[in-house]
Amino acid sequence: MTLIHGGDIFTLAQKLECNEQEIIDFSVNINPLGLTPSVRQALIENVDLAIQYPDPLCRKLTEAIAKHYDLEASSILCGNGAADLIFRLAYVCKPKRALVLAPTFAEYALALKQVGTKVEQYLLKEENNFNVEEDFLEYLTQDLDMVWLCNPNNPTGQLIPKSFLLKVLERCEALDIKLIVDECFMDFVEVPSGYSLLQELGNYKCLVILKAFTKFYAMAGLRLGYGCFGDTGLKQAVQEAAQPWSVSGLAQLAGVVALEDVAYAKATQVLIRNEYLYIEENLTRLGFLCYPSEADYVLFKSPIAQLKEKLMEKGILIRHCANYEGLSETHYRIGIKDHAKNQVLIQALGELSTR
Repeated sequence: MTLIHGGDIFTLAQKLECNEQEIIDFSVNINPLGLTPSVRQALIENVDLAIQYPDPLCRKLTEAIAKHYDLEASSILCGNGAADLIFRLAYVCKPKRALVLAPTFAEYALALKQVGTKVEQYLLKEENNFNVEEDFLEYLTQDLDMVWLCNPNNPTGQLIPKSFLLKVLERCEALDIKLIVDECFMDFVEVPSGYSLLQELGNYKCLVILKAFTKFYAMAGLRLGYGCFGDTGLKQAVQEAAQPWSVSGLAQLAGVVALEDVAYAKATQVLIRNEYLYIEENLTRLGFLCYPSEADYVLFKSPIAQLKEKLMEKGILIRHCANYEGLSETHYRIGIKDHAKNQVLIQALGELSTR
């Protein structure tokens, strides 16, 4: 099986003959603070939820999300991670032609191709720090069925301003093009109101927004994501395309409790911004080309050949981005960790740079 994502600490641990916990995994971008203490305690105290069937409608969780973001509960559909909803959207809509960014999250095109969609790409320009430009609007034509945007984009970390997204929305609504916006990393952004489209849901039937607890709330193993739909008819169709119990009771509980922890959210944003600046400064000092990022990961270009393999020898795993459309063998992405782990990475890169 070909693995298209990071996080494979198991293969490296086997190769180095060590425990998986000894690997420092920068190939994934999960909140370095880990689970909030309140979520950890709730899971421990309610472990017997694993015995019973979960609420198939995720009612408490849906209400908690609606309250947290000031949305209508009827617009929200929870799933087994955002990836679950990505594939369900493709299966339900079966678009003939769809537009994605390049580079961007590989799962969009993978899901679309499984239902026979012709996937077209809008190439982001490296010389423009991979920003979406005004000419993107010209790609929104009558024969297009669906558009996928990731904001902030993965793996580049770039944001698309809301002022431009509103232009995209207007055009998609007029041409009956479904606009799927992945905002899974928006919670890392300090002022999301300038970029998020959540508050536009009631105004545009074409709009679907995807979010997840995976990265910001460090719940990758619990599998919890959700979609926010401008069209409740589409939401109903996507809901019916799933197995009855796609979200476990423990995951639902964790989501409700996590949303209540305001202090954790603020601490996360401060940590990520401070460590981003530390990483950017030191990568630049060592001769790496860093691209600006508003998420919890950093895309950079390396002058050192086979950088991933050389760091693996030191028990450090990073994400090689050569399999992203629009990137090359010299592009890598690292998730931002706590300061101690970031220091280990910078020291290792420094040693490789002086060879």
